[in-house]
Amino acid sequence: MNYSVAVYTDNYKQPIIDLILSIQTEEFNVAITAGDQPDLQDIPGYYQQGAGNFWVAITGNTVIGTIALSDIGNQQGALRKMFVHKDYRGKDYGVAQELLNTLLSWAKEKELQEIFLGTTDQFHAAHRFYEKNHFQRVPVDSLPPDFSRMAVDSIFYKYIFK
Repeated sequence: MNYSVAVYTDNYKQPIIDLILSIQTEEFNVAITAGDQPDLQDIPGYYQQGAGNFWVAITGNTVIGTIALSDIGNQQGALRKMFVHKDYRGKDYGVAQELLNTLLSWAKEKELQEIFLGTTDQFHAAHRFYEKNHFQRVPVDSLPPDFSRMAVDSIFYKYIFK
């Protein structure tokens, strides 16, 4: 399967919103709307600042995955908006791995020291994926002050660059 990873531009805005909302609401029954996620209305303003960025995985002209890095200061970042369409998940496709590798490579180039992320209890495959990629589970009280918690997140991870 041919796909590529590209840096966000505004022509991806609506396909990103459609992908993320369908995964959140239809697949995982998370009670969330586009309005609850103002970052999706202004991706450059939220993510493409400082050491941050936003990437999409695309096949043809279809967005099949997303990942974002938010610069939270102090050489730390927050991994956000990691979503892969259910038809393109798993190591046979490698979409999630390629998105994560892109983010980690960028963060290392920007000299970040740590990446934090929050996820929900029901995303078990995501937990295994992050742990396989050397993210360590951390208690909520160890998160940096500038890490903004999403209301739905209850499990947190940290990646330390060696």
